[in-house]
Amino acid sequence: MNELEFLSGLRQLPLHEGARNLEDDCAVLNFGGEALILTHDMMAEDTHFLPEADMADVAWKLVAMNLSDLAAKGAEPIGMLLGASLGKDDAGFINGLRDALTVYDCPLLGGDTISATGASTFGITAIGRATHLPVPSRKGAKVDDAIYVTGTIGRAMLGFEGQKQHLDAINRPKPLLTEGKALAPVVNAMMDVSDGLLLDGWRMAQASGVTFRLNPELIPVADPARMDECLRWGDDYELIFTASPKLELPIEATRIGTVEEQANAPIYLGGTALIEPGFLGYQHG
Repeated sequence: MNELEFLSGLRQLPLHEGARNLEDDCAVLNFGGEALILTHDMMAEDTHFLPEADMADVAWKLVAMNLSDLAAKGAEPIGMLLGASLGKDDAGFINGLRDALTVYDCPLLGGDTISATGASTFGITAIGRATHLPVPSRKGAKVDDAIYVTGTIGRAMLGFEGQKQHLDAINRPKPLLTEGKALAPVVNAMMDVSDGLLLDGWRMAQASGVTFRLNPELIPVADPARMDECLRWGDDYELIFTASPKLELPIEATRIGTVEEQANAPIYLGGTALIEPGFLGYQHG
């Protein structure tokens, strides 16, 4: 199975209502007037990081990618559970973990460690508290909404290729927790850009039952000569969201398009319809 087929199979299982039908990046558990946010992300050697990678950076990124999911829900971190396979610069991994957990004030709650042959694998379950109800989701984009993105898309790709000014984007990305909390009360839909702007935009539009019309001339990319690659590569951990075009945004972001009535494709890049998600960004399987 590929990733989409596996998720389809999981949707046939008994699901908690907080799972949001596995169509979002986080589970949302409501308790009275508050909501607990749960997310889990994994990293595997040779897939998410190279064998020669600094394990301190691997640990930092593992924390950051989970916190980025919380940021898209406007949540503040409560703590994390760690799953780790031992044996590869464990001390360096712990040092990177300490750096990230300290910077983002997200204490370790526990977890599990194993010793295994083969590629190193790590996972984190991040737990957060929503700062605004209702909690933002991929769904909710409305016709005539403006589409926005934070930051610059494609820096992680250039950092992966070794460009010094972009190394921080690939090695130690910064989850936009403050920005997510500021946006939560005013957005109609929001998610983080982890698998590529086009793919994640496609997912938002599909979930919302609308079409995203993106203007390629407006999208801030790190290398305009390689725009297509920048839009598909992923690992940027910026926020893509929709909101009323009349809204005065509480943070800096770039308007990159408009939400339209559902058309032949979930997303258009200029005049080009992007129908199939398979070539729009990174998917497993």
